[in-house]
Amino acid sequence: MAALRGLLCRGKSHVSVLLRREFHKSSPAALQITVRDALNQALDEELERDERVFMLGEEVAQYDGAYKISRGLWKKYGDKRVMDTPISEMGFAGIAVGAAMAGLRPVCEFMTFNFSMQAIDQVINSAAKTYYMSAGRVPVPIVFRGPNGSSAGVAAQHSQCFAAWYGHCPGLKVLSPWNAEDAKGLLKAAIRDDNPVVFLENELMYGVPFELSEEAQSKDFVVPIGKAKVERQGSQISVVSHSRSVGHCLEAANILSKEGIDCEVINLRTIRPMDTETIEASVVKTNHLVTVEGGWPQFGVGAEICAKIMEGPAFNYLDAPVYRVTGADVPMPYAKILEENCIPQVKDIIFAVKKTLNVI
Repeated sequence: MAALRGLLCRGKSHVSVLLRREFHKSSPAALQITVRDALNQALDEELERDERVFMLGEEVAQYDGAYKISRGLWKKYGDKRVMDTPISEMGFAGIAVGAAMAGLRPVCEFMTFNFSMQAIDQVINSAAKTYYMSAGRVPVPIVFRGPNGSSAGVAAQHSQCFAAWYGHCPGLKVLSPWNAEDAKGLLKAAIRDDNPVVFLENELMYGVPFELSEEAQSKDFVVPIGKAKVERQGSQISVVSHSRSVGHCLEAANILSKEGIDCEVINLRTIRPMDTETIEASVVKTNHLVTVEGGWPQFGVGAEICAKIMEGPAFNYLDAPVYRVTGADVPMPYAKILEENCIPQVKDIIFAVKKTLNVI
């Protein structure tokens, strides 16, 4: 604090900045952690907590995972708990589903969810429907996890968002984390859940650091499935999103606040079951709604939100039509400039908000 005393004569702004720095240095709640490390922590803690939990997938063991999510886990837990598989999604997804039916709790990694289409019969017909078809006798506690949605420079076959695909199917729970707290808390909740869970990460978020609260650092911390989070309180318009787009929405909200527009930003966290109540409560307060997602527009997450609002009590509180910001309705181009124009950007969210409020 000696540096603080030396700056007292330089004005309140310098003092304020230094006070914030000193506070964050000493605060136990100020731990910075990347999304990658948050996922790794969740896996480590759940492998340690429950001997029925195991991991399998391509390169998850000796190589520490294609994205290093499973770094160090094979060395710590060995071949029986962290298993490398052949390049055969249909095969190892089927093994994982069978293991779940037999009483284990597998975490099945797809190197990208685009490859999950090779195993979609296992995910939908075997995992999602067995509990219902067995009259509740055979639960399937499995987590399918991996990167989802657009990355960078990987073109049409590796850039799809599967939130709407899997969110369409009863019997699945579908989660879509944004920050480190989401990633850790939701993954732990998914592993402990007795239902099959599709866990949609984003490759571009893996290396992004976030502050992890003191509560979230606990091994007992979980984020409840089916509950959205209001990331920013606002009064004029509700902006609802999931995954990486949440960060774009917060950035847009900060820019718009300088123009006198007060946005409420909601992080869905869970696609299925969707927290309609939180969205409705926000719309009742703000009277305007914009949805933002990286996936295609037709039959998308935003389209489902629109339908739920129209069918529910919040519809009568809308002062303008709901506006959807989505990925472009085309296969993802490879060229960088075209790719950027196919993914929702901050400027697109700002335009949508202003158009909805009729201030353009």
